[in-house]
Amino acid sequence: MTTQSTQTPEAWGEPRSKTVTWHDPQLVVAAREGLSGLEHLRAWAGGAFPSAPISQLMGFTMAGAEEGEVRFEGTPDESVCNPMGAVHGGLMCTLLDSATGCAVQSTLPVGVGYTSVEIKVSYLRPVFAGTPLSTRGWVVKPGRRMAFAEADIRDPQGKVVATASSSCLVFEL
Repeated sequence: MTTQSTQTPEAWGEPRSKTVTWHDPQLVVAAREGLSGLEHLRAWAGGAFPSAPISQLMGFTMAGAEEGEVRFEGTPDESVCNPMGAVHGGLMCTLLDSATGCAVQSTLPVGVGYTSVEIKVSYLRPVFAGTPLSTRGWVVKPGRRMAFAEADIRDPQGKVVATASSSCLVFEL
């Protein structure tokens, strides 16, 4: 059975817009030259070079990095909501993937990189636009070829809203 909306486009109100700007991603890559993964992440968190375009697009920032652990912060806006009015799981997955990957990066020496192989995400609570989120990723098992990490996202009350476990391929650059 198909149901059609009785609302006309005029009833939807004025469309909203969002302007996204970013810097050349090769600046981020070039900034890694000669730095360990942790040094690179700390320089990013300190504003030494622009954020990766994905973090600019999705509105989250690196809040800190230690060996084996990273933190991101951000507040999703209504442009990332799904048809149910909640923040889309894709944004949550992107935050978790960034946190697990960067946690692995924080353990890597100069000249070594990583890429995600797989990620498993569990969504535990709905998140709505305007909710500040903190994301933490940590390494469970570092490795020379494969590394394993986990992450969670919390709301302002400290409640876990999503978790992930991930494996990353480690390789020479």
